[in-house]
Amino acid sequence: MNGNNFRKDFPLLQREMNGRPLVYLDNGATTQKPESVVKAICGYYGGCNANPHRGAYELSIQATDIYENARMRTQKFINAPKTNEIIFTKNATEALNLVAYSYGLNFVQPGDEIVLTIAEHHSNLVPWQMVAQRKGAVLKYIYLEEDGNLSEKDIAEKITEKTRIVAVTHVSNVLGLINDVKKIADKAHSAGAVCVVDGSQSVAHMGVDVQAIGADFFVFSGHKLLSPMGIGVLWGRERLLDKMPPFLMGGDMIEYVEEQHTTFAELPAKFEAGTQNVGGAAGLTAAIDYLEQLSFAKVIQIEKELVEYAVPQLKELSFIELYGCDSARNNKTGIITFNVKDVHPHDVATILDAQGVAIRAGHHCAQPLMRYLGQNATCRASFYLYNTKEDVDRWITALKQVREVMHL
Repeated sequence: MNGNNFRKDFPLLQREMNGRPLVYLDNGATTQKPESVVKAICGYYGGCNANPHRGAYELSIQATDIYENARMRTQKFINAPKTNEIIFTKNATEALNLVAYSYGLNFVQPGDEIVLTIAEHHSNLVPWQMVAQRKGAVLKYIYLEEDGNLSEKDIAEKITEKTRIVAVTHVSNVLGLINDVKKIADKAHSAGAVCVVDGSQSVAHMGVDVQAIGADFFVFSGHKLLSPMGIGVLWGRERLLDKMPPFLMGGDMIEYVEEQHTTFAELPAKFEAGTQNVGGAAGLTAAIDYLEQLSFAKVIQIEKELVEYAVPQLKELSFIELYGCDSARNNKTGIITFNVKDVHPHDVATILDAQGVAIRAGHHCAQPLMRYLGQNATCRASFYLYNTKEDVDRWITALKQVREVMHL
């Protein structure tokens, strides 16, 4: 299967970069938007822009319908039990902070333990550091096996009766490996802990069933899912969300306000203070429609073929160091992290940019993992449904020129 069939749906992929056809390989950072998503956003702002939930006039009713329809579509998309368990945020980072502040600060006690993996994005690590520091809790880490997968020994031994929260990424944004979150969630539940899953790198690339994986909280950002920036999702179990206090205060999240006291709205409004991002919700609905028409089976096939095409070629290059490409568990996604020996990742990215190839370089908001791997920074190429073998060829050809440009 070749992604060429889908490139025509993405206006930005038709442009050039530095005088060359664009090869966009930074999908782990954000995905490009199909024309249907762009039209949905423009259609809202150009056709029925109004403040939702707050008006009895037609435009406001239409805006409310668009927003609440997005909630229903998202519920079905991740197979959440109830619509009111879907909380819209501005991104996964805000969603994780919501859980940390509203659940963590209220239900973690001194001496309790919070278990993370060393492969977490800062958004699923720094908030838990804050909770641990404020509450006198202990942070523990699950480290990696030689092949980059999570340590089975650490999973078995570090989640104990003292554990209150286990926070884990569904797919590492650096290593591109799918974690067995169901196994981790089951272990957490057996210890009486809740499991928080960061789905930012999974939900756009595979079908996600939050009930099947056993998560208690699941978060993702819309912009990594063909949607606009500024819309994110938190799903949480109703029994947990009900007992959590609001994270933000203001309009639309209240039931009744008196001079000295306020009662709060029911779910999901309790966690959605202020004017909602209806345009973002319209884009999210269109993105879900696009992906479901395409099917995740096709997305997985495209990415798998690209990885299987690229990795053997990269392994033949003596100057390329690869990370997360040795798993034998058939759990590799379309993320390939690498370095060019003796060349800083930022220089690699700049040289590739001159060839029209866009990759990511840096610590990928995963500094503890970088240190664990013995690196300060790496390069990352990440595929999506519109990438092709021709893109891979352009990327590898450009890589072969890097050391020449650096006179190595």
